Amino acid sequence: MTTGAPTPTYPARPRRSRLRTFLPLSIAAWLVLEIWLLTVVAGASSGFTVFLLLLAGFVLGAAVIKKAGRRAFQNLNEALQRGGTPQSSGGNGLLMLGGLLLMIPGLISDALGLLLLIPPVQKALSRLTERTLDRKLREAVPGSFGDAFQQARIHRPDGKVVQGEVIRDEPDGDTPQDPRPPLTR
Repeated sequence: MTTGAPTPTYPARPRRSRLRTFLPLSIAAWLVLEIWLLTVVAGASSGFTVFLLLLAGFVLGAAVIKKAGRRAFQNLNEALQRGGTPQSSGGNGLLMLGGLLLMIPGLISDALGLLLLIPPVQKALSRLTERTLDRKLREAVPGSFGDAFQQARIHRPDGKVVQGEVIRDEPDGDTPQDPRPPLTR
């Protein structure tokens, strides 16, 4: 006997994103390529040369990260002394990423880290990242994390807030009340 109620349909499993599918594979391929390139360079010159290259990359990366962190801290201090918010980071994040890539052992990561230290590359990459982030936020589905991030970012009501006034009923009696400031906007 049927009750007329529709049978529940279970939604299909959500598709795996491309990032979750290809990220582990690309990291494994990158590691294999780094090791292969290190062995080729060690075979062409010597193991000591490869060691010196990796050591120089580590030292240069540490210096870059220290400089970028110091610059970011100075920008923050200046902004706090002015009483405002810090201006754009000026590429400190990309400098730190470049320094981190230099510190990671490997010649490909060193090449990418050195590439990120070039100012025109930093500007182009930051513009590309900003455009991509804005596009993804505009495409965000209502109720998703991206939509919540976009709502918090634009600092305006989304139409669900009703403007109004709060009126308190003061109790009649001798009970002491905590002094509270008036509710203002």
